[in-house]
Amino acid sequence: MPFASYEIDGRSYLGRVEGDSLVPLAGASELGRQTPSDVLGELAAAGPAVAVSDVHLRAVVPQPDKIICVGLNYKAHIGETGRETPEYPVLFNKFASSLVGAFDPISVPSESTQCDYEGELAVVIGRAGRRIAKRDAIAHVMGFSVANDVTMRDYQYKTHQWLQGKAWDASTPIGPYLYTPEEVDVTSAGLRTILNGSTMQDSDTSLMIFDIPTLISTISEFTTLLPGDVILTGTPGGVGFRRDPKVFLKPGDEVSIEIDGLGAVRNRVIAEAR
Repeated sequence: MPFASYEIDGRSYLGRVEGDSLVPLAGASELGRQTPSDVLGELAAAGPAVAVSDVHLRAVVPQPDKIICVGLNYKAHIGETGRETPEYPVLFNKFASSLVGAFDPISVPSESTQCDYEGELAVVIGRAGRRIAKRDAIAHVMGFSVANDVTMRDYQYKTHQWLQGKAWDASTPIGPYLYTPEEVDVTSAGLRTILNGSTMQDSDTSLMIFDIPTLISTISEFTTLLPGDVILTGTPGGVGFRRDPKVFLKPGDEVSIEIDGLGAVRNRVIAEAR
């Protein structure tokens, strides 16, 4: 069964998804550092089920210790940027404050005029490790989810580093649920971005240049991966910045990211409150 972090009346819960309902679990109020894979599977029900429609779904991991993102991981995206294929993964980070729930609004800051979508597969770590071998990498995965790596392009390209374009508050939806590796095969899963009813990205996770074991092994060379850490695995071709004419998210837009077997994040775009 998949899992979700959610709220009811301002109180946080961790639940197991059963159809259109959530069963609250004892011992944890959200997915993250306190729910490594071996613990998650043993949590008992803590009360009656509630309807998904009656809760607020939070970011699937609300407070990860680390969010590590991968750039230029699909050849079609590399082609549209005019860059060379990297020999080593292009890595950058976001912060927990960047994350929002699967159906929460995406906030466009007044400072940016180039807010772009990026549909991505999210990997959540379930067992701590350092210098993890590729052959052991999947054993360190808690599960998979869907994300939109929203990017402020005008800020991204202010410098050679991408942080200032990638880590805006309340800009990155992730969810709706966490599916364990036993439940879903993401080695070849369709990935689509739909903006106001039009398909903007249409690809497959099998086309990633650096696969999930490679990413986990590479990242864990320089930092210990902890339960709840999130890896965003890169976006395929079709981003708005590389279109002619360019396409950017604006208040009033509706954007969704779908990954086969994992569901979708669907978000309304709003102007950030000042």
